[in-house]
Amino acid sequence: MMKTPIAYPGMNAADRPMGPAPLSAAILSEPMLFISGQVAIDPYTGKIVGDDVASQTAQIIENMRGLLESAGMSLANLVKVNIFLTDLAKFDEMNTVYAAAFTAPYPARATVGATLNHPDLLLEMDAIAMR
Repeated sequence: MMKTPIAYPGMNAADRPMGPAPLSAAILSEPMLFISGQVAIDPYTGKIVGDDVASQTAQIIENMRGLLESAGMSLANLVKVNIFLTDLAKFDEMNTVYAAAFTAPYPARATVGATLNHPDLLLEMDAIAMR
């Protein structure tokens, strides 16, 4: 099995924009792409984007879109998304932005309540895409 690390557009896989954690932003193992948990951090600046669930959801989707594009895919290739939301009362806010980014058939999905490692991060998503 061949595993190829995938980076954000314009970056090298060795770049560590999300910190020192021992992980890859995404791993391509044809025909599947596994995207690590994405939070609302701009990978080019390292800054948290947005202070509400809607803007953070949009940033996360942009992060995933960039990784998908680096692997020659698009949001349409996503088959599974897991969402970790710090406040389940904000589900509708997240879901509105999420729904606008996708078309049917939608990826399979799970949404769970979670505590994240930084109080300003309101949600995290990981995903699996297939060519």
